[in-house]
Amino acid sequence: MSGNQGNYAASEPLEKDFSNGYHLNEQHDPDDALRKINTAGSISISPELFEKIYLSPQNKVAGDLRKTVGNPTPFSSGAAGLGTYVAFGGILMLIGGIGEWILGNTFPCVVFGSFGSFWIAFSLTLMPYTGAYASFATDPAEPATGLETPDFNASWAFFLLFMGVLCLVYSICALRTNLVLFLILFLLVPAFCCLAAAYWNLALGKTLAAHHCTIAGGALTFVVSMLGWYIFAAILLAAVDFPLSLPVFDLSHIIKGASDKKSAEGEV
Repeated sequence: MSGNQGNYAASEPLEKDFSNGYHLNEQHDPDDALRKINTAGSISISPELFEKIYLSPQNKVAGDLRKTVGNPTPFSSGAAGLGTYVAFGGILMLIGGIGEWILGNTFPCVVFGSFGSFWIAFSLTLMPYTGAYASFATDPAEPATGLETPDFNASWAFFLLFMGVLCLVYSICALRTNLVLFLILFLLVPAFCCLAAAYWNLALGKTLAAHHCTIAGGALTFVVSMLGWYIFAAILLAAVDFPLSLPVFDLSHIIKGASDKKSAEGEV
């Protein structure tokens, strides 16, 4: 841990606040950690462990909510199927985003909120009673299958494209967190672009090209899903102080923050 990170952790304990001082990190012995928590002491966690649990760079916030409420980050898990798009992909991610907002974790709050909104918008579009396809159909009397709605396909492709642009911004910001989260967000960029290309090809009637783009997008999102399950397990294991720890490869010591650089310049 760098000197600047160590000073911050010592001056700003996070998880517990008692009378004496202790500091826990990822390498701390679990039995010894539990003994210190049960006896007394001010328990703080390292920036690396904080970023692993909260998916956000450690920051200063007012109040003691981080010491008294649970971590909302693991709530943000998606799943397949229309019902789960709404419940797991939409509602649960929005709840996680609200929880991160309450704790003052801006980055995961924005990420979870935007993806929760995406899943709800996507699921509502798939529901027949919303008439998303039918309103664009050339013959409203016929059930829409996709090829009959080129205008819808072309319009929806723009939504997916700019979800890719959004993920590009998120992936740049994630360079201050950890490698796993960065890869999740970075791989979503080409994934959304492939899916957007699939809809544009459908709009042009190029079904074979659309099929290939869909397969490519599906392969990328499968890798994203596996990485998501990995970081989900890593967060929960760290949250319960499990003796097995899954590395997420902290990047904060590589990509220094603006405040770190200012502090380093002030020390020179």
